[in-house]
Amino acid sequence: MSGLSLPLLLLIFVAAAAAIWVAGVQLSNQTDVLSVRLHLGSALGGLILLAIATNLPEMAIVASAAISGNVGVAVGNILGGIAIQTVVLVALDAFGVRGRHPLTYRAASLVLVLEAALVVAVLAVVIAGSQLPAGLIALRLTPGPVLIAILWIAGLLLLKRAGTNLPWQESGEAPDNQGPPRGHSRQQNEKQATTKGTSTARSAIIFGVAALVTLAAGVVLERSGDAIADHIGLSGVLFGATVLAAATSLPELSTGLTSVKNGDYQLAMSDIFGGNAFLPVLFLMATLLSGKAVLPQAQSTDIYLTALGMLLTLVYAAGLLFRPQRRIGRMGIDSLIVLLLYVVGVAGLFAVANTG
Repeated sequence: MSGLSLPLLLLIFVAAAAAIWVAGVQLSNQTDVLSVRLHLGSALGGLILLAIATNLPEMAIVASAAISGNVGVAVGNILGGIAIQTVVLVALDAFGVRGRHPLTYRAASLVLVLEAALVVAVLAVVIAGSQLPAGLIALRLTPGPVLIAILWIAGLLLLKRAGTNLPWQESGEAPDNQGPPRGHSRQQNEKQATTKGTSTARSAIIFGVAALVTLAAGVVLERSGDAIADHIGLSGVLFGATVLAAATSLPELSTGLTSVKNGDYQLAMSDIFGGNAFLPVLFLMATLLSGKAVLPQAQSTDIYLTALGMLLTLVYAAGLLFRPQRRIGRMGIDSLIVLLLYVVGVAGLFAVANTG
């Protein structure tokens, strides 16, 4: 696509982002329907299905970048996606939550704190894996991505157990948080589909078509984005960590707003934390497809983004524990801190890139 003009590339990029938005919303809706009807619930298979469905754009971009040898874009999109998807919670807090109390006050749960801890733990392994020698590879596998995948699966098992049998008063639920149980909006989505006469087979077909559209649009997004970055003189890493990551976060924004407006605050935060914990697992796919040790190729900007993602996640973890009640500019103090840290962090990202 490098031979196309900049206006045409921008048009293609926006069209691909719009396709990802529409298809991503359908993926989320049909995942809810299928999870309920197939009785997946919070089972491990259901959690894995949800993680894959909500991150298909990132999977397509990482696969396309790894196959084409553009590993920098893949790494930047994964780590930049974690930071910007955490900032999605700021938008949910400011534009979705109704009433006097902010998002973390309404969503407060120890299970969500554990989910945030899993994100931080996985990102810690990313940093450690980036320091390993690039020659440490066998059967197209390296220790870092393998350990990340194992840690993610173990974390899901622990979270599944915590969701049903956490040895705390009220099972780790804070007083005066959301009334209905987490995930009640998924039941509502399934009931709406039943009312409309949507069969399970039709839901599965819609899911499959939406997945194909998302994958195709993700490849187009990566290729057009890489060409746009060349046209405007922006490195692929920076473009992948900012503009590209923002485009692939559109479905999370849409579905998150729907969950929050339905009063399912815990589900909205859980979907973001769950997606962020899964994204580093894509390093395993990138390694298998490229045949190279991906993490040791991480640049200073990538490590910087990893630290920024950890910091933003910890701010929200603290918010879930301390439960701020005041709203400033329609958001909680934790969301305001996250927004400020992200703005400063992106400015610092460009400084790191220019000195690297």
